[in-house]
Amino acid sequence: MNKIDQAHFIKQAAAQSGFDYCGIARAQPLDEDARRLELWLNKGMHGSMEYMEKHFDLRVNPSKLLPGAKSVITLLLNYYPSDHQQNNIPKISSYAYGGDYHEVIRPKLNFLLSQIKENIGDIHGRGFVDSAPVLERSWAVKSGLGWIGKNGNMINKQSGSFFFIATLIVDIELEYDDPFTKDFCGTCTKCIDACPTNAILEDKTVDGSKCISYFTIELKELLIPEEMKGKFDNWMFGCDTCQDVCPWNRFSQPTHEEAFSPIPEILNFNRTDWEELTEEGFKKIFQHSPLKRAKFAGIKRNLNFILNRD
Repeated sequence: MNKIDQAHFIKQAAAQSGFDYCGIARAQPLDEDARRLELWLNKGMHGSMEYMEKHFDLRVNPSKLLPGAKSVITLLLNYYPSDHQQNNIPKISSYAYGGDYHEVIRPKLNFLLSQIKENIGDIHGRGFVDSAPVLERSWAVKSGLGWIGKNGNMINKQSGSFFFIATLIVDIELEYDDPFTKDFCGTCTKCIDACPTNAILEDKTVDGSKCISYFTIELKELLIPEEMKGKFDNWMFGCDTCQDVCPWNRFSQPTHEEAFSPIPEILNFNRTDWEELTEEGFKKIFQHSPLKRAKFAGIKRNLNFILNRD
């Protein structure tokens, strides 16, 4: 197969592996993104997420992750749920409704890489899904899959932004997709206006240290800062506000991935059920859920915070 045929095969294999979109870009240093990331870090917008400061060179140069890297394959997997939580209960970001996406996507990446090796040759490749310092959204744009919205999410013109992004770096040259060069956010500021904590800035920058997702998932302190009281809009784990108001998400369709089907308790638990949940029950119900990232103590902390308890 020539480069065109190889790229076509990879996209077919990606679809067979269960991915919704696939784009391919030339592996090269992300110089512009490096400057943006360095400025963002210098402003302290990563809060206590110290891991963001580490392995800077790996984030902006794919050859540091895979020697001899030639191509970066970006894959999107839709997680938009068919059912949503009821009103007036502790809210959970829809990406966490079902199974842990790491556990779902890794086998798909492994299968895709095995198909590439079997049909194209003995190539070297590494797959990543939040498992290494990769700027997934930048590669998604470079591979033509969409643009970065004002809320920091990668938006696909056909399907919106409710996607997980995975990356596969390989050491062969392929036919490359044209990068996405347009920004279809225009003058819209709905995500900026709706953000409960004013974390989205006018210059397409998201202050991670003010984001509800940061406080409810990433922050490991025993207490959430008092100045955030009353601003969480009932979000207990993550936040979807900026995506929910985005006009492009009117095109979102429910995922076909069964592993992302909502855990029944997430849809059916009321406030009292969450309050009475024991650690044993939490570990049993959410053993394969993204909620385990916050751990039982984190969920209880978040719950008490949105209920305005000390």
